[in-house]
Amino acid sequence: MLFEACVESFEAALTAQQRGAHRIELCSALDQDGLTPSHELVQRCVQGLSIPVLAMIRPRGGDFVYTEAELDQMERDIKSCQQAGVAGVVFGLLTEDGEIDMHNTERLVRTALPLAVTFHKAIDYSTDVQASFKRLNTLHGITRVLTSGGQTTAWEGRDALKAMHALPGRQIEIVAAGKLLPANRRQLADYTGVTELHGKNIV
Repeated sequence: MLFEACVESFEAALTAQQRGAHRIELCSALDQDGLTPSHELVQRCVQGLSIPVLAMIRPRGGDFVYTEAELDQMERDIKSCQQAGVAGVVFGLLTEDGEIDMHNTERLVRTALPLAVTFHKAIDYSTDVQASFKRLNTLHGITRVLTSGGQTTAWEGRDALKAMHALPGRQIEIVAAGKLLPANRRQLADYTGVTELHGKNIV
């Protein structure tokens, strides 16, 4: 199993690494489910950790339908994170109809390449999680999808996660998220087949 710890400070990232995390998702404002961290924090974590750092790219809380000005900001933030040396970036975009915003997702993926790209839990707010996952599998450059299967917790979404994992021709790694802890992470992995697990308290 691979454990991805979601953190908002260098101290929390270092603690997660010491506890056995394999990868960091670095955010600010976890009380808003994670926003773009500062350039200084990104640099400090990249330089001070020995495990890969992924940076959240999310300019504000709320929904995942972005204006042109916000998309421009996201592009600038991706480039800033690239310069800082992150292993990947994390973002998610929807249309007003609750579909994956394929056009602008592709635009940000092009900006991010060759970094790894995780499409985050915006997918859980789409109208059809399975259909959204299938569409993302057709988009070159998406490395992972972070999801709880459209439910509040990964365990509640376990059947959806299992179905995603079993998708024929699947190109994308699934990272299960949603109230995962050392006490329940093995059970979730065994049930779904998903072995990349994410959480604030995953380790």
